[in-house]
Amino acid sequence: MTRFIIGRFLGMLVTMFLVSIMVFFVMELPPGDYADRYAFRKYSGTGVTITEGDLQALRSQLGLDRPAWQRYVDWISGIVLRFDFGPAFSFETSVNKVIGQRIWLTLGILLSTLILTYAIAIPIGIYAAVHRHSPVDYSLTVFSYLGLALPNFLLALILLYVGVTVFGSSVGGLFSEQYVDAPWSWDKVVDLMKHLAVPAIVLAWSATALQLQTIRATMLDEVNKLSVTAARARGLSERRLLFKYPARLAINPIASTIGFDINRIFSELPIVALVLGIPDLGELLIQSYLDLDMFVAGAILLILTCIIVVSNFLSDVLLVFLDPRIRVEGRH
Repeated sequence: MTRFIIGRFLGMLVTMFLVSIMVFFVMELPPGDYADRYAFRKYSGTGVTITEGDLQALRSQLGLDRPAWQRYVDWISGIVLRFDFGPAFSFETSVNKVIGQRIWLTLGILLSTLILTYAIAIPIGIYAAVHRHSPVDYSLTVFSYLGLALPNFLLALILLYVGVTVFGSSVGGLFSEQYVDAPWSWDKVVDLMKHLAVPAIVLAWSATALQLQTIRATMLDEVNKLSVTAARARGLSERRLLFKYPARLAINPIASTIGFDINRIFSELPIVALVLGIPDLGELLIQSYLDLDMFVAGAILLILTCIIVVSNFLSDVLLVFLDPRIRVEGRH
């Protein structure tokens, strides 16, 4: 077990190193740099002529004139040794301060979405498999088709419309109108939680539909195995048998796809956040690319991809605890 975890951990470190190289390569892809964008925005329409020497001087001031490999070494060493993601040129501050204002919001939405998804998918999927062809099972099928067919941004628009027309209040943004500029209080925290619940529901919509079908299919396969039949023949109670064998093994696909779910949430969150008016990292990532503020964009990409890599590592460890057969297979 220890050897397995150490091996996966070392693999995670190598993956994160390769990811950092790929992220820096993506940072270098857009034509031009922040010096070009800064000069264009500051002097466009003023009649002032900017020479190539002026741009080179600005690049030297910003540290953008050095070779790419030197800038990569400085960038990644600053992150690893000092947890410093570099300067945010367009914000005239550090990347840490710019991202720090939104990272906790993004992580809060991510965690809420995962908890909601699994809290619904696991018990209902197991119940539908045990009570096959019941009204719950048929309702599950309809819900799954809707969840996979209805885009998340359309669901967000529907919730916005229902919130305004039916309940007379907007579910967009982070706070209701009366709490936007109000000092922090318990009522403001509750209002924030209400608004964060909406993107969590929207993002969990398709994930829950997919995991429901996965749990149901895996559960049906496990219930019909000979080991379950033998345990039932030994007189083991149905409930204990259910949770000791098929239910535990049916959770394996969920444990192994946590990283996939996180990746899907990160991919869909920018559009949902745009519809709901939530200032998440996705919006900041798009704006940073438009401004060619690549330290901000690179930091966001690196953080999100590292979260996915770490989640895959944790899901591998969780899978080993859930299914001891993996440990046995790993020895051969």
